[in-house]
Amino acid sequence: MEEEDISRRLFIVRSLIGVSGAWLFSKVPDIVAAQEHVHSAVQSASPPKLTFFSPEQAAQIEAMAARIIPTDDTPGAREARVIYFIDYALSNFDKDKQPLYLKGLKRLDARVGRRGASGFAALGVDRQDKLLKEIEKTKFFETVRAHTVMGFFSNPEYGGNHDLVGWKLIGFEDRFFYKPPFGYYDAGGQ
Repeated sequence: MEEEDISRRLFIVRSLIGVSGAWLFSKVPDIVAAQEHVHSAVQSASPPKLTFFSPEQAAQIEAMAARIIPTDDTPGAREARVIYFIDYALSNFDKDKQPLYLKGLKRLDARVGRRGASGFAALGVDRQDKLLKEIEKTKFFETVRAHTVMGFFSNPEYGGNHDLVGWKLIGFEDRFFYKPPFGYYDAGGQ
């Protein structure tokens, strides 16, 4: 009798899974449309407001990020608006890094001041690179570098990867629903 009960339960569970899967599958076009709407809204919107950094601090961090992922024949961190991702991260899921940034910026300003400049962003590219090499082993620089890379490839909803520049660079397709064949191996040898 227990086997029969288990079979009935299993049948009911499998039936419900099938029904809920069919319902979810029927909603996929709506879900995809909603996701695409959010992405287009995020991409077309003006830059978000800074919530953690002052404009002066943001300029210094943005200049650092622009040297970590520079602009060349492809867009860099500045075009990806990585600064807004970093600001978002420090205001939300990485709040514990706020003191590290504030202390790091203070030390960076002191180093820049000894060079007679008004801020890191005011230095020439060669001087910026030289200064970054001096601090590249610090926790501050490692964190800025990690946040820069994350912001360059993140979902644009988190402030970075503006115009999907990071995803375009690596060939990532911004689709939430894929139709078969998914790859060359699914095409049946064609």
